[in-house]
Amino acid sequence: MRIVFMGTPAAAAVSLQRVIDDRHDIATIYTQPDRPSGRGNRITFSPVKQLAFDLGIPVLQPAKIRTDEAIAEFRSFNADIAVVVAYGRILPEPFLNAFPLGAVNVHFSLLPKYRGAAPVNWAIVNGERVTGVTTMKMDAGLDTGDILLQEETQIAEDETSIELMARLAELGADLLSKTLSSFSSLEPRPQDHSAATLAPIMNKEDGRFDWTFPAERIARMARGFQPFPTAYTSLEGKKLTLWNASSREEESLVEAGTVIEAFGNQLIVACRSGSALEISEVQIEGKKRMPVRDFLNGKKLGVGDRLD
Repeated sequence: MRIVFMGTPAAAAVSLQRVIDDRHDIATIYTQPDRPSGRGNRITFSPVKQLAFDLGIPVLQPAKIRTDEAIAEFRSFNADIAVVVAYGRILPEPFLNAFPLGAVNVHFSLLPKYRGAAPVNWAIVNGERVTGVTTMKMDAGLDTGDILLQEETQIAEDETSIELMARLAELGADLLSKTLSSFSSLEPRPQDHSAATLAPIMNKEDGRFDWTFPAERIARMARGFQPFPTAYTSLEGKKLTLWNASSREEESLVEAGTVIEAFGNQLIVACRSGSALEISEVQIEGKKRMPVRDFLNGKKLGVGDRLD
């Protein structure tokens, strides 16, 4: 097939590599404009652009796509199909209908569940045990197109969103390969829109918690809100971020936020409803991530102290 590929992050680069390995003809690649990142605000290439650059494939990074000029340029590539993997923009209908086979999307959830920008993060935060990948024919809605193929996978109990995304990227590349190779024989299946749930783009406040939350909820936030917005609270007026924590049942009658155990590698804090949080990696504002042993050496917390 002759393909226009559209994607931006590392997960999309995995699918791009698979399309290339399958010897499809890449007409061009669209990715988001370069943006500054890191402490030095250096301009960095997206993972998709870097891969395209390494392979000598032309890349387009339009600031606007809802113009007559952008649509005309897109059509000029005379591709068979557009392949979209986490491109980062909602495509206007003229893009979706520009080529004979339309546009196919790789989405990192089992649609219609978790439509939207952050399906992997919200699946973990909401306590899902199973997730997966869907390929679908794109339409003008938000992840509402007909389903082509799906593949599911279990979410490991201690899996972070970064780890799960890396697995789903590989699963998605496999599913895209199968989708393109059998495209003419696939029967698109309409989604059950009544069963749809949303996974909206995350904002900073989504990561804020306090110790009256159930411990399991806080632990899921710590795993699911990586690398942004992270799970965080405040301690002595400074932001305290949890990078690694697990929940446990605790028959303690102390108030939420009270330290139950603080020694060596163990910091256990009482939470809501007879639960407690065992914390193993933290970051205090202005410092690097650290094991809880180093944190305790600096804070000298003891049983009965309050973390609020």
